[in-house]
Amino acid sequence: MSSTTKPTIDPITRQHARENRHRQSPAETKLWKALRNHNLDGYKFRRQHPIGPYIVDFYCHEANLVVELDGRSHAAQMEYDAARTAWLESQGCRVIRFSNVQVKRDIVSVVEDSAGL
Repeated sequence: MSSTTKPTIDPITRQHARENRHRQSPAETKLWKALRNHNLDGYKFRRQHPIGPYIVDFYCHEANLVVELDGRSHAAQMEYDAARTAWLESQGCRVIRFSNVQVKRDIVSVVEDSAGL
C-alpha cells in the first residue's frame, strides 16, 4: 500500500461512526469539548473514528492514540474490550481508557492523562 492510499473502511462501519457522532453520551460530549479544535497541545482528535473493524471514541492520528470511555455496559464486555484493545495495539495504536464517571468528576485529570502523548 502506498503512503497516499487510505485503508478501506467498511461502508457500514463508516455509517455507524457517523450515526454515533449524533448519539454521544454526556461524558463523550464533555471530553470532546476538551479535545476538539486542537485544544490539547495542538493535537487534532477525531471522534467516533473507524479503525479497521472498530469505531473508537476518540483518535489522534499524529500520536496514534486512542482514547476510550467506558460506561456501565463495559463491565459486562471486558473480554471484548481486551480483544479490541489488543487488536488496536497490534496496529500500532496506544489505547487509554477512562470511565464516564472519571470524565464527569475530574475532566482536568482525564485531559492531563490524555496529554501524555
